[in-house]
Amino acid sequence: MRRSWYEGFVGVRYLRASPKRGSLSLIAGIAIFGLSLGVAVLIVVLSVMNGFEEVLRTRILSLTAHASISGLEGRMHDWRPDVAKLEHFPGVAGAAPYIEEQGMLIHGEKSSGVLLRGVLPGAERQVVDLQPHLLSGRLDSLTDGSYRIILGQALAEELGVKVGDRVVLLVALGDVTPVGVIPRMRAFEVSGILSIGMYEYDRRIALVAMQDAARLLRMGGDVTGIRLKLDDMYAAPRLSRAAAIAIGGDVQVQDWTKEHANFFRSIAITKRILFFILSLMVAVAAFNIVSTMVMVVKDKRRDIAILRTFGSSPRSILTIFVVQGSLIGVLGILAGVLLGVLVAVNLQGLVHGLEHIVGFKFLDARVYFMSDLPARVHALDVARICGFAFVLACLSTLYPAARAARLLPAESLRND
Repeated sequence: MRRSWYEGFVGVRYLRASPKRGSLSLIAGIAIFGLSLGVAVLIVVLSVMNGFEEVLRTRILSLTAHASISGLEGRMHDWRPDVAKLEHFPGVAGAAPYIEEQGMLIHGEKSSGVLLRGVLPGAERQVVDLQPHLLSGRLDSLTDGSYRIILGQALAEELGVKVGDRVVLLVALGDVTPVGVIPRMRAFEVSGILSIGMYEYDRRIALVAMQDAARLLRMGGDVTGIRLKLDDMYAAPRLSRAAAIAIGGDVQVQDWTKEHANFFRSIAITKRILFFILSLMVAVAAFNIVSTMVMVVKDKRRDIAILRTFGSSPRSILTIFVVQGSLIGVLGILAGVLLGVLVAVNLQGLVHGLEHIVGFKFLDARVYFMSDLPARVHALDVARICGFAFVLACLSTLYPAARAARLLPAESLRND
């Protein structure tokens, strides 16, 4: 029998409590359970952060374009040739003009600030697909002169309106009259309700036909800017600037990576902080292997003395206990990965069940921008966690294994 197999065999054998019971020892089981729990918690938390980031990006880009080009003074004059040029620019999948302005909606005694956006339905479809998010109505209802408006779901609930109701839209630009400056206003018919799934957008977005917005804001044939959809959204910073240069410059460029940078930066920072904090939990569980192995070494003093008497070297004794400690680490990590992935994949169902039991929602959309708890397991995160935990587990075995290797047979057998 090869020496390496002999050391491994003895190391695996020491995991068992006794020949009669044939089960994992209690102290080894506790160490495995602690490590698996730490690994599982770390996987679930990082998966939730990944889910937040992915869902947030998806929902933001379902309403906003990958990039936008606007005039330096908030207006673009001769925009039609620019749209035609951008539609054929390499890397640009679609271009659509838009008008955007802050305003206020009034319905009865209720009022709310809104972000007014004037769009051309046909061109808008080339940039974002809003149809799946429309709870009622159609984007095509926003025709020139119809004075129809599509509201976000939370905004409609705030105003207490439904499809067919009429609301009054006020904009900050005013008309000078003999009695003073009067804000420009116009009645609009609610023709649709839009739900992106993010409270921040559903609470303030209002879509109208671009021609109606231009008349209300007295922009004539001008637009605020041009929104772009790109073949590669991660190339938005580079492509948007190249596209702006192609149409002559003297414009402002904004892309989704900068417009919502705070959202994604906060998620990345939070993910790193949580990884560091929860890694301490894994470290505590891994170092629990130290006490486990110390107890094993104390319990196996007589066995160690017999092995040394039969010719085992201190290095062989060291290897035996390193193998045992590493096996405890591997079993704990594998159990933790299995538990963590299982919980992460079924997390939404588990949370909804718990919410039903306790009678309240854990996530408020007004605070967290979404009401569900998404989770996305990334293989790279799992690999990092497993590697970190395994290194700690191996380091935890060194001191007890070295202590076992230094035991002298005569001293170990003296009191036996």
